[in-house]
Amino acid sequence: MEVFVRVVESGSFSAAARDLQIGQPNVSKLIAALEEHLQVRLLIRSTRQLHPTEAGLAFYERARRTLAEADEAETAARGLGKGLDGRLRVSAPVTFARLHVIPRIGGFLDAHPNLRVDFVLDDRFVDLMGENVDVALRGGELSDSSLTARKLATCERLVVASPAYLARMGTPSTPGDLLEHTALVYTQGLIAEEWRFRRESGNTSVCVPTRLSFSAAEGVREAVIAGLGLAISSRWVMQPELDDGRVVPVLTDWKLPHADLWALFPSGRLPTAKARAFVSWFEEIFSKT
Repeated sequence: MEVFVRVVESGSFSAAARDLQIGQPNVSKLIAALEEHLQVRLLIRSTRQLHPTEAGLAFYERARRTLAEADEAETAARGLGKGLDGRLRVSAPVTFARLHVIPRIGGFLDAHPNLRVDFVLDDRFVDLMGENVDVALRGGELSDSSLTARKLATCERLVVASPAYLARMGTPSTPGDLLEHTALVYTQGLIAEEWRFRRESGNTSVCVPTRLSFSAAEGVREAVIAGLGLAISSRWVMQPELDDGRVVPVLTDWKLPHADLWALFPSGRLPTAKARAFVSWFEEIFSKT
């Protein structure tokens, strides 16, 4: 049953085999055996894709609920005090995970010694169902309203630059001054070329001239530290450099839209006990930073 659910969610035998860490021939044999047992065709196979039949889709919906309920029942019977087991897949942006999750994950692992945690580190918004992710940590606005989401924290965003860059190019005193500067842009949907500012006297926006753009926050960080331009960043991403002075904020009398941190769960699936435990743990430790 679990193999069939994974095949439907990943869209292929090979992807399901990778996620379940078994051979692809075994996946094919298990699906064939399931179809023979049920005496019904569950999947339509083509050279490139798999699609559930009407019967397969009905079986998938019930199987998914059954697996979720079995997970809950096992956790309740064992008791959280004895720890969780199995595998937990967590998606998170690379830099955020490096700074805020990975250094602390040891405490969570110590509490659950039989649990394996797989991190899917990527700044892009991964397909939670397709990549079998139990929970994702994401910043910014939510673009997919179908996901089950829980807001964990809010942080201010700043315009930042290195002291060396400001000494060379000057320090902007108004948003309009940014037109004379080089912008370093993060392209994953949080902040693009139009930078929006507000203060009590009113709102304004600037379409900044961009020479460098990055699909990962790590690239923005390194470019700012290297003195290549200005960027918008949350404190979460730049806190170490702000603390030691390698990066400084500018235009501090203007405010930018805040950054929200979300825990996202796959749509149409009950969050697993493992995912809920991870989110509760992380929310607690992150609130202390």
